[in-house]
Amino acid sequence: METRVIVVGAGPVGLMLAGEIRLGGANVTVYDRLPAPSGESRALGFTKRVGEIFDQRGLLTRLGEYRQGQRGHFGGVGYDLGKLDESHHGVLGLPQSRTEAMLTDWLTELGVPIRRGYEAVAFTETADGVELALDGPEGRHHDTAAYLVGCDGPDSTIRTLAGIAAPGWESERGMYMADVTGIELRQRPTGEHVPGGNMILATNLGDGYYRVLIHDKSLPAHPDSATLTFTDVADAWQRMTGESIHHGSARWMAAFGNGAGLATTYRKGRVLLAGDAAHATPPLAGWGLSTGIQDAVNLGWKLAAVTTGRAPESLLDTYHTERYPLGEQLLRNTHAATALYLSGEEMEPLRSVMRELMEDKSAAEHFAGMVSGLGVHYGTCPGDHPLLGRRLSPDRTLDLPGGHRVRVAELLHTGRGVLITADGSEEPQHLAAGWADRVDLVTGTWAPADTPHVPPHPLDAVLVRPDGYVAWAAPGGADLTGALELWFGPARVTAGI
Repeated sequence: METRVIVVGAGPVGLMLAGEIRLGGANVTVYDRLPAPSGESRALGFTKRVGEIFDQRGLLTRLGEYRQGQRGHFGGVGYDLGKLDESHHGVLGLPQSRTEAMLTDWLTELGVPIRRGYEAVAFTETADGVELALDGPEGRHHDTAAYLVGCDGPDSTIRTLAGIAAPGWESERGMYMADVTGIELRQRPTGEHVPGGNMILATNLGDGYYRVLIHDKSLPAHPDSATLTFTDVADAWQRMTGESIHHGSARWMAAFGNGAGLATTYRKGRVLLAGDAAHATPPLAGWGLSTGIQDAVNLGWKLAAVTTGRAPESLLDTYHTERYPLGEQLLRNTHAATALYLSGEEMEPLRSVMRELMEDKSAAEHFAGMVSGLGVHYGTCPGDHPLLGRRLSPDRTLDLPGGHRVRVAELLHTGRGVLITADGSEEPQHLAAGWADRVDLVTGTWAPADTPHVPPHPLDAVLVRPDGYVAWAAPGGADLTGALELWFGPARVTAGI
């Protein structure tokens, strides 16, 4: 099969996944039902970890100018990011459409076709692949691949066709979102409570636009974006605030319910799910987008390794094992944060307790780790080193022979695994020689930490997966050969000392 993987959905998650698959050496085609990008921007940025992920692929600088949030919050209850030992600052004020455009340009450079105006309608799974039927500009179209991935949103056609349930909770209230120009508003960047359990948000996007978000209990629980008018948005804003924005105009607006759902499995045979297709939640601080991008970076290199024959199919099972608990956490946190955000005065005692709790540094670090994505820990890597299963900070720097200094992020630009030996030992490099076709072997010495008050964990050698997470580390790691076989498949040549 010429196309090894088909991705349905050309939003940020589908685009990121396709790029990861191509970096891993497999062919991939992206299909999307819309004839052109929608221009919609539900998310106005992403978390710290997603910023690191883009940095690991050399993509962050392509986004141009952006700003970082100075305070974090959970359900509107803030915590001071400046108190933490490590930066958890996410990216704010960046329209999702800009992220999509950047990723589209990246895929063009990688030679990944994006076929727009094709709607998936059916698929057939065989012993060695999937045949997908789509309705396109010239009628019915068929394509075949080894694997099919649904990144096609909360009402995922692929998930439905695969018979994968997505239980959660039904929508109980609606919300309006719009980007409006021709108005001046007081900033409410993390939201402002309105009596009766309602909330409004306003943030200046620059270029004369404000993002407004309206949570109003009186709105329909299942609103229809297709019939939404700017008058509806302006009327709701005036009802909540007493301010008129009727003289403005919107370049984009949408209506949402607050329902949510989590797919019971992220993989069923040759069909996989990522992003909103796997975990649908209402818009909240870009959490859904950020979780979806992390899905894509976890899955992409694994799919590429399996479809090109470098790794066994069982590697794909680790995608569900590692990412499904994060989907559960996303739905739980969304439910909890929504309760804090959108309840009335009866919830104020709990908010008060939460504000007091957030003054404790360890509590703030815990919540910041969940929100930023820096707290992700994959428990699939055996051993005792504290970094196992956690991301290796892309800002750690290594002095290479010859005097060149390189950041970990730069070592990951190619989307390959990296084995770094920093104590002068030759044994790890010899053991990993059989995987040199998919793992870069690097020697050097760690440069002094940028934050001397945070002593780094001793790290004589470390095996970093393509997604930036530590698969093996010394001292304290288990068998290096076993870790290489687990994450990168069997060696191509005999390894030995």
